[in-house]
This record gives sequence, C-alpha cells and structure tokens, in this order.
Amino acid sequence: MARNYRHTLFDEAVMAAQERHGSRASYLKMDAGADGTPDALTAKELGFIAQRDSFYMASVNAEGWPYMQHRGGPAGFLRHISGNRIGFADYRGNKQYISTANLTGNDRVSLFLMDYPNRDRLKLIGHASIVEIADDPAAVTALMPEGYRATPERAFFIDVIGWEWNCSQHITPRFTEAEISAAIRPMAAELNQLRAELAALRAETRGG
Repeated sequence: MARNYRHTLFDEAVMAAQERHGSRASYLKMDAGADGTPDALTAKELGFIAQRDSFYMASVNAEGWPYMQHRGGPAGFLRHISGNRIGFADYRGNKQYISTANLTGNDRVSLFLMDYPNRDRLKLIGHASIVEIADDPAAVTALMPEGYRATPERAFFIDVIGWEWNCSQHITPRFTEAEISAAIRPMAAELNQLRAELAALRAETRGG
C-alpha cells in the first residue's frame, strides 16, 4: 500500500485543514503505520510510466517559487532503471535550464503523469539527480529512445519516495492523432470494402 506520499506531504498545516473540513479521521485510518518508508513502485505504476509519452515535472527555486515543466518524447522515454529509480534523457531545448538549476539547490521533484483517454493520473514525488553527458556519455545515451531525433545534454534520475493515484473526476478524455487513427482504422477498412462492393454492383448493373 502507498502511504509515504501522504506521510510526506501531510504536514501540520495540511492536517489542520483536513481537521477543519472533516477529512482528517479517514486519512488517519488510511495511513496508519506510515513511517517514512518509500512507497515501492509496483508493476501497475511501472506499466503506466512505460506507456507515457509526456509528463509534467515540478521543482522549486532558491526563492521558493515552484516551476512546472512539460517533458515529452516517444512512449516509454521515461524509463524504469531499477528499484524505485526512474530516469529520462534531457534533450537540447530553449537553454533556460530552470529545472536543472533548481535541482542543484533542492533535489525534490514532483511528477504528474496523465492518461487522458482512460482518465487516469499518477503523481510521484522523489529526489532527482543530474548526470551531464560530458561526465558520463554512456549513462545519458542509454536513456535515449531508439531512433529519436533529439540531442541529449544530460540525464535526470529520480528516486521515487512516494506515489498516489488520483480519481478520474473532472479529467476530460483527450486522444492523440495515433490513438484516433487506431480507433477509426476498422471503420475505414469497412468503408473501403463497402465502396469496392458498391463499385462492383454499379459495374454489374451497367454491364447488364
């Protein structure tokens, strides 16, 4: 059972708010026994991670401002390394380096992974580390998706300490071009077959 996500984020202010609004008792019962031990990633979480083609990652700068960045690539570009460690190659972009700089002062990150068609979302928190390609080219290039045309600059490794699945309420289903193409492929094939049959019937009628 995942408990450390809530154990980590439910500080005194959060618990006080829960008490005021009547939800503290249920969470207290749900998280009984939480002691700070990381939530182990199971096959369900790892399978979900492997299917994602994007996610959002939040970090915090030295002034306490949160920064959220979108990361994308081929499905599976966010990879399971071992145990509770996941990682991805960081490609050359607009050269702002905000996330990279934030993590030098505070290694805490939060990841938000969405599956819009199935209305699922997974939240992860953990500690991130960075490996520059100049320091360990093999470690960085090993995380590059095969055949993907991007230039890697570094790798981000994240040691997950907690995760939580959210409810599907208010998630609007959205579909990628590939998902829509796959869904309509059988209908397109049937339509083509019907067109061919209609053309044959017309030809037969004209011939008769």
